[in-house]
Amino acid sequence: MAAALKRGLQAEGFAVDLAHDGVEGLHLARVGEYDIVVLDIMLPRLSGYNVCKQLRAEENWVPVLMLSAKDGEYDMADGLDLGADDYLTKPFSYVVLVARLRALLRRGGGRRPAVLRAGDLSLDPARRQVTRGDASIELTPREFALLEYLMRRHDEVVSKTEILEHVWDTYDTDPNVVEVYVGYLRRKIDVPFGRSALQTVRGAGYRLVSDGG
Repeated sequence: MAAALKRGLQAEGFAVDLAHDGVEGLHLARVGEYDIVVLDIMLPRLSGYNVCKQLRAEENWVPVLMLSAKDGEYDMADGLDLGADDYLTKPFSYVVLVARLRALLRRGGGRRPAVLRAGDLSLDPARRQVTRGDASIELTPREFALLEYLMRRHDEVVSKTEILEHVWDTYDTDPNVVEVYVGYLRRKIDVPFGRSALQTVRGAGYRLVSDGG
């Protein structure tokens, strides 16, 4: 199947290198400057999961599309949580594969860490864990969602309206609820540690600074 995919992608105008196991694939991804990686999960010597995990740990943000015969929702979630950008189950449509590759190429390979960090403040979306240094911080689901959104937009001023849309998924909620939850969050991630990562920008919104305050 790998050889057939290579021929098909070359016919579409892609330049393609082929690795037959995970160790070789990881090496190629490390030393080459690829626009995209198509990664099978069930590879000899090193699984696709581990290849993707290692690349992201090394801050290699090349777009990754995973291919797998595993079609369970947890299998897909594992791949995406490890840093894959897309996931396609076998058997798949070749036309859909090419369309998804082109979509990933349009997006590019910007920084997309699996664990979000701002100084010594870290948030792991997959494990639902937040830490400040060595200290674990317990957050409610809403507090967690708010912190994740702010950390993904670190150093940007984010308005109450934007927060309501992305964290509450509505415009109808009273905007003051954002201020209340920002207060809750500060009392957990900043105040006990003498920090000020979560800042109020008067008349504009809120900003979480990338150095962790």
